[in-house]
Amino acid sequence: MSLNKYARAGLIAGGALAASAAAAAWLVAPGRRDLKQRAPFMGRNFAHRGLHRIDKSTPENSLPAFAHAARIGYGIELDVHITADGALVVFHDDDTSRACGVGGRVEDMSLAELKALRLFGTDNAIPTLAEALEAANGAPLIVELKRGARNRELCRRVCEEMQGYSGPWCVESFDPRIVAWFRFHAPEVLRGQLASRYGSMRRSAGAVQAFILSRCLMNFLARPQFIAYEIGRKPLMVKLCEVMGAMKVAWTSLEWKTEDKADAVIFQFYRPRVKYK
Repeated sequence: MSLNKYARAGLIAGGALAASAAAAAWLVAPGRRDLKQRAPFMGRNFAHRGLHRIDKSTPENSLPAFAHAARIGYGIELDVHITADGALVVFHDDDTSRACGVGGRVEDMSLAELKALRLFGTDNAIPTLAEALEAANGAPLIVELKRGARNRELCRRVCEEMQGYSGPWCVESFDPRIVAWFRFHAPEVLRGQLASRYGSMRRSAGAVQAFILSRCLMNFLARPQFIAYEIGRKPLMVKLCEVMGAMKVAWTSLEWKTEDKADAVIFQFYRPRVKYK
């Protein structure tokens, strides 16, 4: 091969590499970096599902857990489902078995059916979103929307409900389609993509889907402004997104040192500072 052929091959290879890098950057690029939107959440610790206790005497996603976190000054992370009759409830799992000892899919149950259950053997009922907001009393909130068969209705209803909240709030979800709804319908709301490592996502998703979501390759759809990533080693594509300006949110922290590499921290089972930046 002549020198010209080598040069031509090098140019082609270089061009292909540059095109691949550009495509990767386009796929994972975050949304617009708005310092005013970020300000209430930067350098703050958020109580995971409220300030609940490891022995469940104060249950996760309960009104006492939210009220306790708010009294101290912590931000709060909570989870929202939509019920069969269109109510919004704060509950983490898709099924009620773990938390309530009685099986049933949250989205297939009515509000009355869910209200009859109790959390972890205590007297606490599953709260509605409105009840949780009252207990949170203006604390900064990270609202996780739980994906299901009625994502659009869930997004619209949550957005409407949150308009009356007295404090700052943002949204996140594992489902990029939910995050994308807020990009196009409520761009004033800070939005985040939840993600975890491939091994974690593989437990509930196929190999291809787990690979795509663990590397935030659907960011082109939602253009999230923060990435809430499971604590541990991050894939290169996630690091690229952060280099391009995405706010770094860490979950779920069990120790203080998480603050060193995160813009905001979702914690449980210890008492960190309210703010660290």
